[in-house]
Amino acid sequence: MLFNSSIFILGFLPITLLIFWSLTKLRFTRIIPLWLTLSSLFFYSYWNLFSPAGQEKTPEYLLLIILSVVINHQLGSAIASAKPFSKSAKSFLLIGVILNLSIIIYYKYANFFLSSINRIFSTNWNLGELILPLGISFYTFTQIAYLVDAYRGEIKNNNYDLLTYGLFILFFPQLIAGPILRHDELIPQFRSLKNYIFSHKNFALGMITFTLGLSKKVIIADSLSPWVAPIFNHAQAVTFIEAWIGALSYTFQLYFDFSGYSDMAIGLGLMFNISLPINFNSPYKSVSIIDFWRRWHITLSNFLRDYLYIPLGGSRRGEIRRYINLFLTMLLGGLWHGAGWTFVIWGGLHGLYLSINHGWRKLNITLPKFLGWLITFLAVIAGWVLFRAKTWHDGLDLIKTMLGINGIVIPSAPGGKLSALTQFGFTTQTWAEMIYWPEINGSKILSFIYLIGLIFAVILLPNTQQITANMKFNLAWAIGLGLLAAYCILSVNRVSEFLYFQF
Repeated sequence: MLFNSSIFILGFLPITLLIFWSLTKLRFTRIIPLWLTLSSLFFYSYWNLFSPAGQEKTPEYLLLIILSVVINHQLGSAIASAKPFSKSAKSFLLIGVILNLSIIIYYKYANFFLSSINRIFSTNWNLGELILPLGISFYTFTQIAYLVDAYRGEIKNNNYDLLTYGLFILFFPQLIAGPILRHDELIPQFRSLKNYIFSHKNFALGMITFTLGLSKKVIIADSLSPWVAPIFNHAQAVTFIEAWIGALSYTFQLYFDFSGYSDMAIGLGLMFNISLPINFNSPYKSVSIIDFWRRWHITLSNFLRDYLYIPLGGSRRGEIRRYINLFLTMLLGGLWHGAGWTFVIWGGLHGLYLSINHGWRKLNITLPKFLGWLITFLAVIAGWVLFRAKTWHDGLDLIKTMLGINGIVIPSAPGGKLSALTQFGFTTQTWAEMIYWPEINGSKILSFIYLIGLIFAVILLPNTQQITANMKFNLAWAIGLGLLAAYCILSVNRVSEFLYFQF
């Protein structure tokens, strides 16, 4: 079930909220965790069990997530019951990590590894088509983090029962695409009685945040989608301007799609008096790559730092080891996003970026803020091109075209004013000959203005949390947000899946 679908907005969510707050009103607080857990399982199983006719139904994936929750809960309890860092605790942790990684490797990476082996050894091994279970990357890594915390002795005295733990993993606002949570961020909120008292402020903020996130998805991200595929599907044939249009469109599509989802998740949590962590903090305002990873997908960055980079040794063993650890962490972070060499290369590229950034800081040379932003933004765009490309060859072709290595083609009618630039090595091409224009409705010039406007918007405008923090509850805001919500709801007949569902 998608947050941007009519069945969710007009059906599932109102019913779930109505029963939740009715139970709190009647003081049936012991039933509430069960209701939220069952609701979350229905939310998850809607895709598994109620897919449209003609699409393969996969009811076993509902059983998979239930078994994953039960087994990890038992392993966590066994680890917590043992002495921290003891051999028995370490054994249970090792079993848990191997089990969780085995599941995700089978469904997400098995065919990728086999196809790589087939290319090297000219074999033909194949497991057939494996449908990736929704949210498996998120709920698997959340549970690995839980087991590690248990091993460190951080949950020993909390005594999480199966229902409480299950709700922590399955709570539907964060189940499919995060944010990635730690047990001590969410479970105490489920146990707090004050969270079962209806808050008009939280509910209003939740609806506002959800609406702003939905508008990011429906109005911005989805409008950019038709501009992306034609470019990346013709990576070897596009021209200079087309390559930049495709790269910028995907840069903004991915951001507004995933940050929109995260805003909706936070808004949904607030409707239930649950505070979920912020996942984005204006990442395209970053003036360095280090700054970027403190702002982009914050909960994943924190996970990689706490459960991978620091255990690898962090910066404790000298500068060279620090750069190696950064590179390995980002390499695995890239692989986490998907089974493909483009993801691995993207992760390795950001590992290289971070190593260069840390090395530059050692020189104590401060760049002008605008130059730092420009270098960072261009580096991020180059990374997204490789991330989105079908193959790394396509990604390199697009980057070479963006750099002008494959020539610079400018739009101009034959014999037009711009044709004089041909003497400087430029070539001209009519608008109709450009690949991506047939996919775009409306004015060609307006598309340029739109993308340029988005650049200024992500740099200058406040983000969602800044808007809600400074918002005044008055008639003007109510009318504006009401109209925005109405437009978005009327647009959900054009439902599109969130990009991060494929990761």
